[in-house]
Amino acid sequence: MKNEKLSTDEYNALGLIRGGVANDRVNACVGRNAKRLAGLKMVAYARNGRLDLTEKGQQVLFLRGCVEALKALTQDAAAPVAPDVAQFLMRKSHIAAREEGGFEVTAKGQESLADILAQEPR
Repeated sequence: MKNEKLSTDEYNALGLIRGGVANDRVNACVGRNAKRLAGLKMVAYARNGRLDLTEKGQQVLFLRGCVEALKALTQDAAAPVAPDVAQFLMRKSHIAAREEGGFEVTAKGQESLADILAQEPR
């Protein structure tokens, strides 16, 4: 994913598309970002004109969820983490379960988070 930095608005549009659109009309957030997201192959237009999330778009949202979970867990060990995200981060040894509940970020997780935050534009 070289040079595919997404804005918060674009991430929000991906999330809205993942949730599905109840009717044929899209909201302003999706409308503003659909063309760029389609160009990046994160969404695709179906034959009926509906926007669908591609596998690449799903991966981008999942990775964002992992980064957001790491950020939240560094602030509060009892922060809620989605089960699939927690399973992935535990498998990668980025977080560890605490006896009193919740998760703690491991040294490997802190190092990875620091690398990710260093790459983000300011």
